[in-house]
Amino acid sequence: MVMRTRQSQRRRQVLSRERIVETAIELLDAGGEGALTVRALTERLSTGAGAIYHHVGNMNELGQAATETVIADALPWPVASGGGAGESGGAEEAGETGGAGETRKAGESGRAGKAGETGRAGKAGESGRAGKAGEPGRAGEVGGSRGPRERPEDRIRAVALGLYDAATEHSWLASRLAAQLTREPWGAVTPRIFESMGRPLRDLGVPRGDWFTTTSTLVHYVLGATSQNAQAADDVPGGAPPDTEEVRAAFLDTASRAWRDLDPEEYPFLHDIADQMRAHEDRAQFLAGIDLILAGVTASRPR
Repeated sequence: MVMRTRQSQRRRQVLSRERIVETAIELLDAGGEGALTVRALTERLSTGAGAIYHHVGNMNELGQAATETVIADALPWPVASGGGAGESGGAEEAGETGGAGETRKAGESGRAGKAGETGRAGKAGESGRAGKAGEPGRAGEVGGSRGPRERPEDRIRAVALGLYDAATEHSWLASRLAAQLTREPWGAVTPRIFESMGRPLRDLGVPRGDWFTTTSTLVHYVLGATSQNAQAADDVPGGAPPDTEEVRAAFLDTASRAWRDLDPEEYPFLHDIADQMRAHEDRAQFLAGIDLILAGVTASRPR
């Protein structure tokens, strides 16, 4: 009895809000929204429901905390900018580049990365990892390197790809982001996304009166594209892993052949793009959409 009591005490000592949130993310990744239950948490953490609710108010709060944690890891923050109050992210030493993604107090500078160090966006002091030739880089990469201060267009691509990659890795994320945007835009996630997108759009010279509309357009495109990909992954029949090249190639081949089988007189355009659709890469297509929006923003700004 004494031994059991001591074991229970040790479990309570190591239980924390951070550990509960991490476990919630693991459950969501493994089984989607339906897998995040009090019973699953208590079994995974070897604790009782009361101990969990001591750290998180309810399951909705836990789901929000999981979303916030993933987004915090995915987005570079604070976003480097050409101006604006409260910005940080400079280099500590001359010639060094501040680390995007590191949260700093007002007045502090971003920690510089080691010389030649590469990494994924959102990690302090790291620069974006270079992609393969012809392949879009991971979030934070712009041609495989970053200068002391990125162009606004490059910062927007880094934010967009950070969200895209996070939603690809966590299939439950896209629906939660869309829900928070429409139902709770004052929560922690939506302001962070808008701030990350809005600052570089402002630096592009977008007129002040168009800031909200332009930023909303970008945010809705990003969330729409990520939601579509997440839904497509969930719809793969037979429980086959949706992210394997074999499953994806078979799906695109079926769709391409179906388009080519349509009446060429009624659907001449689909016949022309059927092979392009089969050969496309989702991430590259996503980035192309960002570039189209940015081209429109650049073309419409005052000169």
